[in-house]
Amino acid sequence: MLKRLIGIYNADGGLLGEATYVVGHLLGLVECSLCDITHSPFRRKPQWDSFVATLPCEFSLLHRNEVTPELEQWMEGRSLPLVVGESLDNEFVLVLDHEGLSSCAGSLESFSLRLNSALENL
Repeated sequence: MLKRLIGIYNADGGLLGEATYVVGHLLGLVECSLCDITHSPFRRKPQWDSFVATLPCEFSLLHRNEVTPELEQWMEGRSLPLVVGESLDNEFVLVLDHEGLSSCAGSLESFSLRLNSALENL
C-alpha cells in the first residue's frame, strides 16, 4: 500500500527554473509530459485538483530540484518526468515512467486510466 504518490517534473522549480522551462518549451527545446497533464499554458488545470481529490492517497508534485536526497538517489539513471509511489515503510516504487506519461499526450483522462491501471498492478 502506498502512503503517497509523487509526480516529478522534468523542470526546475523557482522563478528562474519556471521561466527557463516556459521559454524552452515555447521554443521547442524542452518538454515535460507531466507538465502538459497538470498545467494549461498559464496555470495548473482545475481538473487536476479535482482528480487528485479522488485518489486514495496524497499526490505531491515536485520539480527535479525539489526532491529529497533519498528520492534523488532512487531516481538516478531514470528519465524524467515520472510518477513514484512511496510505501508505508518509505520505499520508492516506479508507478509511471517517462514513456507512460508521454503516451498520455497531455490528457488528464488518459493519465487517470494509466495511473489507476498501474496502481492496480502494484
